[in-house]
Amino acid sequence: MYRQMNSLPSYGCNSKPLALGPPCYIHGPKNASWTCAFKNDAPRTSQQESKDDSLWYSVLEKAQRIDIDCTMPQQQREEEHRLEMVTMEELLAEHQEGFETSCEVSRQLSVAMLLSGGVDSSLALYLLKKVAKHNVTAFYLQIWFQEDFRNSWDACPWEEDLEYCRKVCESLDVPLKVVPLSEEYWNRVVQHSIGEVKAGRTPNPDMLCNSRVKFGAFYEYLEKRHVDEFDRVASGHYASIRRNENSNGVPLLTLTPDAIKDQTYFLANLRTAQLQKAMFPLGCFDKKTVRLLAQCANLPNKLRKDSQGICFLGKVKFDEFIKEHLGEWPGALVELETDEIVGYHSGYWFYTVGQRRGIRLPGGPWYVVAKDPKYNAVYISKSLADADPDDNKRFDCLNMNWIVDHVEWGRGNILCKVRHGPHMYTCQVTTQRHETINVNQLPSNLHIELDARDQGLADGQYAVLYQDSVCLGCGTISIS
Repeated sequence: MYRQMNSLPSYGCNSKPLALGPPCYIHGPKNASWTCAFKNDAPRTSQQESKDDSLWYSVLEKAQRIDIDCTMPQQQREEEHRLEMVTMEELLAEHQEGFETSCEVSRQLSVAMLLSGGVDSSLALYLLKKVAKHNVTAFYLQIWFQEDFRNSWDACPWEEDLEYCRKVCESLDVPLKVVPLSEEYWNRVVQHSIGEVKAGRTPNPDMLCNSRVKFGAFYEYLEKRHVDEFDRVASGHYASIRRNENSNGVPLLTLTPDAIKDQTYFLANLRTAQLQKAMFPLGCFDKKTVRLLAQCANLPNKLRKDSQGICFLGKVKFDEFIKEHLGEWPGALVELETDEIVGYHSGYWFYTVGQRRGIRLPGGPWYVVAKDPKYNAVYISKSLADADPDDNKRFDCLNMNWIVDHVEWGRGNILCKVRHGPHMYTCQVTTQRHETINVNQLPSNLHIELDARDQGLADGQYAVLYQDSVCLGCGTISIS
């Protein structure tokens, strides 16, 4: 039932296996047909699936430190063995139609590639340069505001990223430019996020980074410094664009084959004009295939782990960042059902609805169910299962950003994501006044009712709507 390995597979790419020393049992990224347990740890849950990919690839670097027990169906083991021996040509052939669409191989383009130093954007650069044969220039966006933190949290967090970018570009003979956008990031993303947290809401800085910086401020930079030089701006996001499918030529942002890694949620706040120029070369691949292709391409960062967390924080914990800017304000932890004070906290801005971590009280688990910014109170409960079944299902969706020119209301289900990840809810969508939406109408504000409760709904989060795998747009959640 196990695949015992004393060395790592070469994936058929003429790379030497890495010696691991003592035998260990390892497995590829988790999917629905697998079960696995980690010693001295609880079983993995569905919310943790996205972390399994990163763990698998960290095994490539630190296999001696990980001891995994795993069961895998025979058919799955055979598929894993096949993938270990596959070549780049075979992988691309399996995804030929999707690859040709994502990379627009029918004509040669000039492409500005957003490079982060990670495997995803590096492989996207490789595919555009070496396979699609486009003219590519790589750009690294420096968005760390070092002067604000006075470099008090270790060394400059982007130095390692930039070094990987240089190595990748040198190996592919691609010019690399560094674009300082720290001021734009601070003004357009960080200040807004701090203000939202102070107001008791839950912002999404990564979503704003895409719409306001990567495909916003960077577009403005290109218009000033590289006028009409680039046909497309590409990134390593897991997303797909379909073009020329309707009479108006509006590009359609669509889901990818990898439900866990799909990043259309983070791109739903882009404007149609921004999508017109965008390109996502990885749109037809799942994460496992991307890693295999990176191995085959022998990229300098092929074994690098995926980054986690908010992009501008680097190694800094979110609570530390908030404490630096908002300080501490001791207040009461109030049990929702009894209205009694059961503990104390350091400030409501350190908590978000649905959170369990950090509530150090006996008799739990305790969950954050509401916040009162005016009185600095955080309401908690340990009896969410007994709540009204209609709670946490309904909310208004404000300031909609539509990235389609029409929605076929009444035909097919409208699906909704309230956070990044594979789970979607079927939902009923009406106007904010609970009225039926007319044909060809795209209201600025909506009322949404999910088909099931979501205990983590919070003001300020984004709700993203889909129909037939097409991302329709997004708006901010308002519950109160």
